[in-house]
Amino acid sequence: MTGALALAIPSPSRGVWHLGPFPLRAYAIAILLGIVVAVVVTQRRWRERGGDPETVLDITYWAVPFGIVGGRLYHVISSPAKYFGEGGDPWKAFAIWEGGLGIWGAVALGAVGAWIGCRRAGVRLAPFADALAPGLLLAQGIGRLGNWFNQELFGAPTTLPWGLRIDDAHLPAGYESGTLFHPTFLYELLWNLAAAGLLIYLDRRRRLGHGRVFWLYVVLYTAGRLWIELLRIDPAETVLGLRLNVWTSILVGLGALVAFVVVGRRHPGRETTLLLTPPTTQDDEADASERTR
Repeated sequence: MTGALALAIPSPSRGVWHLGPFPLRAYAIAILLGIVVAVVVTQRRWRERGGDPETVLDITYWAVPFGIVGGRLYHVISSPAKYFGEGGDPWKAFAIWEGGLGIWGAVALGAVGAWIGCRRAGVRLAPFADALAPGLLLAQGIGRLGNWFNQELFGAPTTLPWGLRIDDAHLPAGYESGTLFHPTFLYELLWNLAAAGLLIYLDRRRRLGHGRVFWLYVVLYTAGRLWIELLRIDPAETVLGLRLNVWTSILVGLGALVAFVVVGRRHPGRETTLLLTPPTTQDDEADASERTR
């Protein structure tokens, strides 16, 4: 046990720094860094598909706020006891800086925001979602670093040498000081990095389109989330003895797999245009005429 403790992953001693009266929270930094990485990766992939990188920013302005609201709503709904149970504080449902974003709600409402942004920009949602998918995985993985700083959402006790040390102030009830836990934040970070690399490889090799990269992202993410969720010991709503997020991973993953197969049969290859309204021959001739004046 002493050797395991020597090799264990330490938890950060603090997750908040103060610049005068302003708190600087590691959780918020991780989320923002993930968003920046996702935007940069998506811009590059969107350009490779023939799109304008500036369009990614226009769509992001809609998708990110919707995603944050959706992620918080899902978290509060799936873990209501902390906010509405005995001894809970309903106002803390708005304290997003303390952690707690459910990816399912973030993707669902974020997709609504992205759809609005795509409509306003005049581009199709499916190819944009395909360009976004690897960056979204990277953002989710980076965001998990916020859980590490907050010392939350870790897994069951373990004797593995890479176990996570948790400060006594953050230990769950019933566990002794020095207990090591599965570092689920690290598992998900590594899983997402590998999945993002696989998506990029398969997309380049198979030239996937019509939303298939996005559906494959959902399949890969839910597969990882399923086994990682089974390790976690934080309080959560259960259905038939399993955590709600386990059931969600199974159902959403199967649905995404079906969508991936069906779309592939109906629309092999990639889209011929990213635009909602492709330019007509007359439009092309008019543009050419304008350029020669």
